[in-house]
Order: sequence, then C-alpha cells, then structure tokens
Amino acid sequence: MGLLPANKPKKTIDAPRNFFIWGETMHGKSYLASEFPNPVIFNTDGNADAIETPSVDLKNERDPKTGKIRFSVIDQLTELIKELEQGNHTFETVVIDVIDDVVTLIEQAICEEHGVQYIGDIPYGKGWGLFKSVFTALVVKLKALPMNVIYISRYATVMENNIERPVPSLSAKHQNIVNGNCDLSILCKKVGKNYIRRAVERRKAYRREWIEDERILKILETIIGVFDKPTVTTPEKAKEIVEKMDQNQEVPVLNKNEQKEEPQPEKTPTMKSTGPKPKVAGRPPRISPQV
Repeated sequence: MGLLPANKPKKTIDAPRNFFIWGETMHGKSYLASEFPNPVIFNTDGNADAIETPSVDLKNERDPKTGKIRFSVIDQLTELIKELEQGNHTFETVVIDVIDDVVTLIEQAICEEHGVQYIGDIPYGKGWGLFKSVFTALVVKLKALPMNVIYISRYATVMENNIERPVPSLSAKHQNIVNGNCDLSILCKKVGKNYIRRAVERRKAYRREWIEDERILKILETIIGVFDKPTVTTPEKAKEIVEKMDQNQEVPVLNKNEQKEEPQPEKTPTMKSTGPKPKVAGRPPRISPQV
C-alpha cells in the first residue's frame, strides 16, 4: 500500500483548538483561559498552589546540594506532554501560562548544560539551533494533542509611523513558531470596568455552525471578530495598499542613502584663539629678529 492519500476531498477540522492569548497584566487573559473545558495549567509564576484550577509549576528543578539543574523544564514538559498523550486523564484543555517564561527557562537550561551565560556564546550558532529545535518540537507535540491548547503571553508596544501599537511581549521569532501552530490570536484588554476580547488574527473565517462543542461556541461568542465575515479586497484596493507599503519601506532607505551621499561641510578655520598655539612636531620655534 502506497503512502499517497486517495485523490478525493477529506473532512477538515474547522473548529479552532489552538489559541494565543495576550494582553496586559490583570486584563483577563488567565480568566479567559480558565473558561475552557477542564483545563490544566502549566504555570511559570510559582502560584500553582494559589489557584483552584489544577496546575503544575514549570521550573528548572535544582539539586539543593550542588545548585545545578537536575530536572530541566525541557524534561518536565516532555514528561507532561507524554502523560497527556497517553490519555489517562479527564483534562480537555492545556494552558501554558506564560509562554514568555518558558522561552527563558529553556534558554537557561541549554546555557547551563553548555557552561555559558548567554545562548549565543555556544559556538557556531549551535545554541540558537538547539533552542529552536527543542521549542518547535514542544509546540508541535502540543498541537498534536486531542485537546484545546492555549498559550498566554504578556504585553508590549512598538512604534510604527509615530504611532504606538500593542504587540505580544513574546519575540517575533518565537511568535512565528507558536502562532504558526495556532488558530486564533486574542487580545484581552480592560477598558474602564469592561473586559474586551478581540480576535486580531485567525486561521479561517469561522462559522458558528462549524463549532460542535457548545461550550467552546459560548466562549467564542464573547470574542469580537471570531465570526466576522472576511473583507473582499478588490484588485484596485490591493494595488493601493501595496504601493503604500512600498512607499513606507522606501522612504527610510532613501533618507539613509541621502545621508550617506551628503558631503561633509568643510571646517571653518579659526581666526582667533584665546589660548596658546599648539606646537607642531618637527617645526623649530620661530625666532623674532632683534631690532
């Protein structure tokens, strides 16, 4: 039997199962995650005992005598995911709270294993390659679980065209790995006494009839933009957008080139000096003629 699939349409999974939730502190991120069915939280802030939801503290466990890592967060997550894969549990949702700290813990474990302070100090870029391999493998394994998977990230801002806009605090290169395996990116924000949830990215234009689990549908109904119809962009509008993007990219480059080609102004010679004239090496002192 060959490896190729049959040449006919197959049934797709149209309901979102992987979520990236981000926002400022105390703006409802963890609360939203806790609304999902039967969650278990992989927590990084050491407060697992302070919350009612079943949880595990993620950490690099150290030997009390030597202070060295004896059970890294990489080993811990590997074992936790293996237990979830085996299915001997009643959890339906796994929450990583927060993914930013998981990145730091993984880097810390790799650095200590190789005896360096900074992952970039591992020769030939092997440190970054090792991190990417480990991090990507964990995300892919989580996605393969028959469960809802939620990543929580903190909040940051960036300046674009003199306008400050919100972004997840998780770095872009790590977002590419996480969001590449997620279905929805959700921004949580508190405005006055109101908690707003907004879908800022989505893999599909989801429809309510696709969501078979009524519990998930009830949650998604509280998130603005999940079920909005996609906007059809005309060729004329698309061309206008592309031209504007090109202009925004070209202006800084042109300015930079112009600055490089601009001739440096000549120094204006000083006509008078309030101090003694500097001596020039190799020139004999000037002797005034005797009168």
